[in-house]
Amino acid sequence: MNRFLPWGLLSGVALAFLLLFIAYPILGVLLRSFLGENGTFSLEGFAIFLTQGRYLEAFFNSIVLGLSVTASCTVVGVFLAFIVARFEIPFSNVVFLLPLSVLIIPELISAQSWIMVFGNNGLVTNLLHELGLPFPRFYGWFGLIYVMTLTYYVHIFLAALAALRGFDHSLEEAGQSLGTAPLRTHIKVVLPTIVPAVLSAGLVVFTLVVGNFAISIALGQRVPLLSVLTYRSFISELGGNPTMQSTLATVSILLVVSVLSVQRWYISRRDYQMVAGRTPLRARLAGWKARIAGGFAGLVIVLSLLPAFVVLVGSVTVSRGPVMYWGQFTLDNYVRIFDFNLNVVFNSLRFASLATLLGVSFATLVSYLLVKKRNALSSTLDYLLLLPLTISGTVLGIALAQGFNSGPLVLTGTAAIMVLAMMLRRLPFGVRNASSNLHNISGSLEEASVSLGVPPVRTFFNVVLPLMAPGIAAAAILTWVTTVAELSASVVIYQAGQETLPIQIFRLINSDLMARASAFGVIDMIIILVPVFLGIRVMKVRLFSS
Repeated sequence: MNRFLPWGLLSGVALAFLLLFIAYPILGVLLRSFLGENGTFSLEGFAIFLTQGRYLEAFFNSIVLGLSVTASCTVVGVFLAFIVARFEIPFSNVVFLLPLSVLIIPELISAQSWIMVFGNNGLVTNLLHELGLPFPRFYGWFGLIYVMTLTYYVHIFLAALAALRGFDHSLEEAGQSLGTAPLRTHIKVVLPTIVPAVLSAGLVVFTLVVGNFAISIALGQRVPLLSVLTYRSFISELGGNPTMQSTLATVSILLVVSVLSVQRWYISRRDYQMVAGRTPLRARLAGWKARIAGGFAGLVIVLSLLPAFVVLVGSVTVSRGPVMYWGQFTLDNYVRIFDFNLNVVFNSLRFASLATLLGVSFATLVSYLLVKKRNALSSTLDYLLLLPLTISGTVLGIALAQGFNSGPLVLTGTAAIMVLAMMLRRLPFGVRNASSNLHNISGSLEEASVSLGVPPVRTFFNVVLPLMAPGIAAAAILTWVTTVAELSASVVIYQAGQETLPIQIFRLINSDLMARASAFGVIDMIIILVPVFLGIRVMKVRLFSS
C-alpha cells in the first residue's frame, strides 16, 4: 500500500485549507499595511499610526486595559481557587457552575446587563439619583475593567484550581515543619508552583481583552481602544484605501505575538515539576475567616450570574424608547420578535449549525492526523492552527473581507464567509477538545483491525471514531455555544439580511433599546443553554476536562 495514502493526502488537503483561509488572508493584511494608496511599498500607515495621537493613545490604552484586567482577574481567580481548593464553604457546588456562566452569558449580554444596572438610565443609577447620591460614570475605565474582570476571571480560576489540586501537600508540611509560617509557606512554596498555569491563563485573558470588541464598544465610549478603532476604520474606509485598517490589524497581531513571546520566554526560564503526592484536605473555617471566605465566594457567584437575571427581567419590562419602567411587565418585546425578526433567529441557527458541523468535522480529522498520523506536514499544521489565537475576531473579519473581495474566489458579502469566520475563530479549541482522549487510545487497536484486513479509513470510522466520541461531543457543544455568541468577526463582514442574534443585540444597544435587546439576549441564552444542558445532563459530556 502507498504509505502516502490516505493520511498523507488528507494532511495535504487540511494544510491547503488552512493556507487558503487562514494564512493567505492574514498574510494579505500584513502585506497591505506596507502598501501606500498607489499600491507601492510605503510605510505611510505606520507613520500615521506613530504621529497621530489617537492611534498611539488607543494602542497604549489597550495595553493598560489588558494588563489591568489580567491583574484583577488574577487576584479574583487565584483567591477564589485557593478558597475552593483549601476550605469548605457553604455553596462550593455552586462555584463549579461558574465556568458555565461564561458559556451561557455571552460577553455582549454581560455588558448590556451591567449597562441596565449602572448605565445612564440604569436601575441603580436612577435609584441613587433619586436619593441625591452621586455615582461614578460607568462608561470608561471603571466599567471596562469591572465587566471584563467578571467576564474573564473564570479562565484563571480554572487554571489555578487545577494547579492547586495537583500540589503535593507534603511540600507544604515540610516547609512548616522547618518553622516557616503558613502564609510565608504559601508565598514561597505554593505560589511558585501555580505561576506557570496562571501565566498561561493570564495570556489567554490578555489576548481576549486586547481583542475584545463587544464590551469595548459598549462601555469604552471615552477610552480609545485598538479593537474599536480597527472596526471603525474598516467601516469608514470600506471600499477605499485599506492601508490604515491593515496597519491597525498588523499592530494588534504584533502586540499579541509579543506578549506570547515574553510569556514563553519567562516560563522557559523556570522549571517546576510536581511528582504525585497527597492532595491537601479541605479545612473547615470558623469565625471571621469563614465569613470573609464565604462572603467573597458568594459575592463572586452572585455577580457572575446576575447578568442573566437582569437580562431576563429587562426582556419583560415595559419601555418607551431608551426609558425602562422597572416593575411594569409586558411580553411585547417577544411578540415583536416573533412578528418581525424571526429571520434573525433563523440566521443564527443556520450559520452556527453549519459552522459547528464543518468545524467539528475538520477538527476531528486534524486532531487524528496530528496525534496518530504525524508526518512531515504536521508541524506546519500545528503552527497554522495557532494563528486564529493570535488575532482578534475583528482582525480575522477584516482579513477575510479583504482577502476574498476579488479574484477567482469571491466570498465577501456571501453567507459562506459568515460561516467560515465562525468556524475559523473556534477551530483551535475544537481541535484541542476533539484530541482530548486520543492520546489514551492505544495504537494496537488500529493495528489489530488493519491486520485483519480492514482498510485504514474504515478502521478509523469503526474503531477510533467511537472512542473519540466524548471529546468530539465536547468540541461540538463548545463550538456551538461560542459560534451562537460570535460578534467581533461577523459584525465586520455581515450584509443586510444576514443579521444574527449578537449583531441585532449590538445594534439595539447602540440605539439604547435595552428592553428589546434583552428579549433577543434571552433567546440567545436559551439557544446556548439547551445543548449545554443536554450534553452535561443527558450525554454526560465533560466540557472542561481538557
